[in-house]
Amino acid sequence: MLSFFKDYKYFAIVFAILSLIIMSIIYNIYDVYKPLPIYQPAMVNTEMVDSTIQYKKKYHKIADFSLINQNGHTITQDSYKDKIYVADFFFTTCQTICPIMTDHMVLIQKEIMNDADIMLLSHSVTPGIDNVAQLKKYALKKGVIDTKWNLVTGDKKQIYNLARKSYLAVKTSGTGDEYDMIHTENFMLIDKKKQIRGFYDGTNPDDISRLLEDIEILKEEYK
Repeated sequence: MLSFFKDYKYFAIVFAILSLIIMSIIYNIYDVYKPLPIYQPAMVNTEMVDSTIQYKKKYHKIADFSLINQNGHTITQDSYKDKIYVADFFFTTCQTICPIMTDHMVLIQKEIMNDADIMLLSHSVTPGIDNVAQLKKYALKKGVIDTKWNLVTGDKKQIYNLARKSYLAVKTSGTGDEYDMIHTENFMLIDKKKQIRGFYDGTNPDDISRLLEDIEILKEEYK
């Protein structure tokens, strides 16, 4: 009897391995739903993360905020309650990557126009220049639709802290001004629980396509 089980032990091991391989192939063929990751500070390039939270491995969420949009309205977390949204950092006088990023945000705006669950949020990193009038001028020029997309300005320290401690999205400038920052091309996908679910190169068309696909994947969590 013992020899019988011994003879079949190796068969059982091989069978188990083959079963796992077959299941993996089937899983990929049928594109089984795979949830997006939840990004934590410890998972992100330390250049983008404030030193006080670089160790953090769980429970990271976007902090509460109060900023002013292109229409002079106060925008807070409540403005995005129960919404999925795409966030970025920019400034209206930028002549390098910002125009490309903004054009891609316009494209995303077009794709989400009829989806009430999705919004956009762009933060100015030069709030001293980008007052309400400047943001409104920029919004009209770029075709920003107020109900879908807020361009926000406000206290520089608050924007800096959001960028470095919440969205994990900008570098410090190293100029000596503690609140100076170098915005990057990053777009961040934020879920309804205020968690970061994806980072994307806002200048790369392929990443924009991936972002739109990830929005659809994220929406599956709320069905």
